[in-house]
Amino acid sequence: MTLSAPLAARRARPGPPPLTPLLDPLIERVIRDTPECLHALVARHGSPLNIVWPHTVAGNVARMRCALSAERVDHAIFYGAKANKSQALIRAAVAAGVGVDVSSAAEFEDAVRAGAARICATGPAKTMLFLRQLAEAGALVAVDSLEELDDLVALLGPTGRARVLLRYRPRSAGRTRFGMAADAVLEGLRRVARAGARVAFEGFHLHLSGYDYASRAVAIAEVAALVEAAAGLGLPARLIDIGGGLPVRYVAPEAYAHYLAEQGPEHYGTGRVPGDFYPYGSALTAADWIAGLLQAPCRGTTVAGYLRSAGLQLALEPGRSLVDQAAISLFRVIRTKPIGDGTAIVFVEGSSFSACETWFASEFLVDPILLPAAARRPDAAPLRASIAGHSCLDGDVVSHRLLAFDSAPQAEDLLIYANTAGYQMDLLENEFHRHPMPARLVAGPSPDGAFIFVRDK
Repeated sequence: MTLSAPLAARRARPGPPPLTPLLDPLIERVIRDTPECLHALVARHGSPLNIVWPHTVAGNVARMRCALSAERVDHAIFYGAKANKSQALIRAAVAAGVGVDVSSAAEFEDAVRAGAARICATGPAKTMLFLRQLAEAGALVAVDSLEELDDLVALLGPTGRARVLLRYRPRSAGRTRFGMAADAVLEGLRRVARAGARVAFEGFHLHLSGYDYASRAVAIAEVAALVEAAAGLGLPARLIDIGGGLPVRYVAPEAYAHYLAEQGPEHYGTGRVPGDFYPYGSALTAADWIAGLLQAPCRGTTVAGYLRSAGLQLALEPGRSLVDQAAISLFRVIRTKPIGDGTAIVFVEGSSFSACETWFASEFLVDPILLPAAARRPDAAPLRASIAGHSCLDGDVVSHRLLAFDSAPQAEDLLIYANTAGYQMDLLENEFHRHPMPARLVAGPSPDGAFIFVRDK
């Protein structure tokens, strides 16, 4: 869904075209119809303010399941909890019937507190305490190395038991530090066989960077040979877990392609275009991606055909894509400072640690929505401005892009960044300069059909 005209940030059109955010209809309605509510929430809870919307999670899960069921593939979905720190989003995932993928003891405890019936642990550096917690809880442990496997077996003692996947490093993964090459996986299978009933082998795990499904199909074909080797050792596999990397569409694909074609160094405050961007205008939705993967060729058939014939379950660990549209982040404007050449810097109350893409030498290519605190003068002049945080670091920039505004944002205005739940709003948050951690609210339905906002716990 595209942003309705009244919500479009008041902006002129110098430079590349705008990147108007796609918005969940209910979130759009709140911004459009009750802006005074959002101003009041920031006044009460401070800036930046993150609001999570758990109602979006069930729909994301349902669309993924529909694509999987269309190909008659047995499947399991685990929410990648590292995407966001919100307990409410974990609870929403569990309520939608999915498991939780955890990478730390704290994430594990959050999953348990949310009532997760299925937990999978995939982090590469699990401590002995974390391994013990996982084994005792009956969680599925994706073993990253032979050394980690030995540690796990050692802590089990003669009577303990653990459920494991062996993490394979696909040939296309290059020199990644995650997972094991095929020969190490084969040795891992032999060690699992020697461990006897203490280690329940359930299959293989893999994860690839990037967002194309073709590389995953190739990796599944590579794992097929390991499935056969495991069976020869009396270790039948029941699943292949391919991790995450499902795409999220933040802006319309046509607008995104147009932007990339038109942008240049002059459109950034740094005078240079970042070298890499997340595919914010993905041609594929997460459901499209799943359909493409399952229809991709694999061992003389399709991926779906291979999984069905081998009796294998496909496991996925969506993080960003499962919390698509599940949060917005509000920054209160402090002031606008002209810097010459018709450009300015808008200083906001908050830092780029709460909008972290610029810390990765990239940009969050989604335009913020300007929510004015007061009416604008009719003679106000347009300008282009970057967005900076309130710290003393020169690199504290929320957006290096020179965004086009019809008039200068003013003190107490709000800039709203949409769709920030996936790795954007809290990945790097901290208390630099002794500023308090940003508040996180949960938007829940109220009896009158609106929303009530409470602290996330």
